[in-house]
Amino acid sequence: MEEVKREKKSLKGYWGTTFLIGLGFFTMGLMDPLYDNYVPIFLGYYLEQNSLIGLVMTLDNILAIFLIPIFSALSDRTHTPIGRRMPYIITLLPLSAIFFALVPITAYESLILLIATIFLLNITKQAVRGPVVALMPDMVPGDLRSEANGVINTMGGIATILGTILLARLMDVKITLPGLGTVDKVLAFPVASLFVIVAVILLFIFVKESRSRVSSSEERAEKNDEPILRSLKAVIGEKEKSALYILLSLLCWFIAYQGILPFVGLYTTDVLGTSAGTAALSSGMVGVAYAIFAVPSGKFAHKHGRKKTIRGALFAIMVVLFLVFIHSAFLSGLPYMVRLISFWALLFLFGIFWVTVVTNSFPMLWQMADYKTMGIYTGLYYFFSQAASIISPPLAGGATDLWGYPALFLYGLFFMLIAFFLMRKVERGEPEDD
Repeated sequence: MEEVKREKKSLKGYWGTTFLIGLGFFTMGLMDPLYDNYVPIFLGYYLEQNSLIGLVMTLDNILAIFLIPIFSALSDRTHTPIGRRMPYIITLLPLSAIFFALVPITAYESLILLIATIFLLNITKQAVRGPVVALMPDMVPGDLRSEANGVINTMGGIATILGTILLARLMDVKITLPGLGTVDKVLAFPVASLFVIVAVILLFIFVKESRSRVSSSEERAEKNDEPILRSLKAVIGEKEKSALYILLSLLCWFIAYQGILPFVGLYTTDVLGTSAGTAALSSGMVGVAYAIFAVPSGKFAHKHGRKKTIRGALFAIMVVLFLVFIHSAFLSGLPYMVRLISFWALLFLFGIFWVTVVTNSFPMLWQMADYKTMGIYTGLYYFFSQAASIISPPLAGGATDLWGYPALFLYGLFFMLIAFFLMRKVERGEPEDD
């Protein structure tokens, strides 16, 4: 019996599947930073007001709130010979690649074409995100999902680094396009799109959605699917409130994160006095830590428990945010490089504990689902996290307007503290729960 238990606690045998599923995250990790960095520049060709540019840039978050839960739940109820997630992946992901490649080209044509392309890109990309994410818990046993999610998050982190460091350099390469002549700020987008197409082909060829873990009762339940909205209401209305508490917790920690991250660059330039180019390295410290520690954090939670690991990480984040809050005041008399490097070190620590929270919270929520509701739980995760990305930046910006940049980190600490106490009420979601 002990031999079987040790065998179950190894990701060996699932590495190939996890890596292939991670390609979906990898391609999105390539597209997202290019989108965030260059689409505002493209919009700036036509729009002078930053408020209008910001309005267009919130489109992906607004669509995500509605499309991810809907398509995640729809994929739960899709039954085809190639699986329930794969039909969405092989149609919507290639379409998103095509629209992504067209973004910089339409930017040279007209504002209407550019906005139309951005709209179609966000519809396809946000609609496919839920089925891509839900594919992993379908294929990997519950007690191994923290480690598998660590592998996938690592691939997403590496893709973000590659997208910002390597592919971004292609934006300076001039190419000749029919009707447009010689232009720059184009090439990185179609190159990233090619990676997306290759990933879809590999996923379709090598990942076969398995139904071996579906019980006979689940098989019968699938034939009597309830309407999606009724299923969502059932999830929220469960007598045991662990799912609701973890959803409220992640809303709070994403409010904290989404409030801090957009203003880190401004903080480093206005408070620490860095150049605009150097300012990007501050948020890059979080990304580097994310890529390095995603897998170890999953292994740690597997051994010591997900709830305990997440609450410990939340407490550590609060400590780090307090240290960042007092950083500029306590080190104001020290040399510039000492202040900058120490700030980077604090952000690197923040990244370590942040990836620990993110890597283990999704598997914890998945553990509360069954085969029939896996997509619904995935959609709820994204609904709450995307809601935070819309709610938080204006709130955090208002806090800095009233009390200055240091208030930004107390703002984050406050919402992390709420998440810390809400997580105390979560009673399910450990690797051994089934």
